[in-house]
Amino acid sequence: MKTKALPQEPVLAPDGSKIRELVVGARASMVHCTLAPGAVSRAVAHRTVEELWFVLKGKGEVWRKLGTREETIEARPGTSLDVPLSAHFQFRNTGDGALEILIVTMPPWPGAEEAYRVPDHWPSG
Repeated sequence: MKTKALPQEPVLAPDGSKIRELVVGARASMVHCTLAPGAVSRAVAHRTVEELWFVLKGKGEVWRKLGTREETIEARPGTSLDVPLSAHFQFRNTGDGALEILIVTMPPWPGAEEAYRVPDHWPSG
């Protein structure tokens, strides 16, 4: 059994968002993700993991593309979504405050080499 408080110092994710690792289990890991006001992540896809997202705070948009299916959704507190294996995705903060997302990764996040760049939907910095 594991218990962990929200770490003070984030690490930079491959997509450019700030990540604070929470609990890591045998079959999944969980992180707290933050994207600053006006920021746009880099578009990426994952090699071996899928993710479940739950928006905690802020306002933004999430773009996802899997095969021929493509959509952009509004992300507000209470929004949940999935990022299927190999889906292209990108997100941006359209609000005045931080966009905060709780993310569960299955299997656990293996490291930065997991994510690979794909063409941006929105220009990213």
